[in-house]
Amino acid sequence: MTQSNVHIVIRRYQPSDREAVKTIFRDGLMEHINPAFMYAMTRPLHITVSLCFYIGGYVMSGQSVVLALVSGGAYIGFVCFCCYEFYAGYIRERLNTDMQDIPGYYLNNPDNCFWVAEAEMDGRPQVLGMVAVEGKNDPGCKGKKYGELYRMTVSSTCRRSGLGLRLAKTAEDFCKERHFSKIELSTTSPQKAGVALYLRLGFKLILVHTQFETPKWMIWMTRATILVMEKNI
Repeated sequence: MTQSNVHIVIRRYQPSDREAVKTIFRDGLMEHINPAFMYAMTRPLHITVSLCFYIGGYVMSGQSVVLALVSGGAYIGFVCFCCYEFYAGYIRERLNTDMQDIPGYYLNNPDNCFWVAEAEMDGRPQVLGMVAVEGKNDPGCKGKKYGELYRMTVSSTCRRSGLGLRLAKTAEDFCKERHFSKIELSTTSPQKAGVALYLRLGFKLILVHTQFETPKWMIWMTRATILVMEKNI
């Protein structure tokens, strides 16, 4: 799909969008599981440990190729499980917090907002993307606020159509209207397409950390980091 053959409107969230928004949010994050797994398995640590499991299984089993494969495969399977749970756990948490009550979190405060991108598909309106902004006090600029970008997601049916740029521009224009000092966002290291988009939009990387809400051992297994990016406006 391209924007030339479908008219997409970006508007404020409405209660009737709830199920469509939850589906796009869930599906968009689940798409990151395979890239996260590939990212993790190309880290030197997991390459080394996997080889140790294969070799150790081969030696300990009396040179059984089958048991060697089982040993190495079990470790790789555990890494895959950790990558799955890393995103699935985040989805469960968000669906029980801000995504459970979008009006309460994003629409009842003039410094917050939540938008959806909608287009007419097969004779009916369909939500194709979303983005949200939350206004926060700027500790580095007394009396000023900054906007934090959340829930930036585009449906897989319209990737590379420029919709992500339009959603980000909508959020940026809102922040300018509210006279915010900057826009900030957080993403994860495996989400390379998203990071590339934000860099294209003028965001700069300002911090890398591992302070996730998930267990530390799972973070260690996924080898993921949080990238904090910001753009002065």
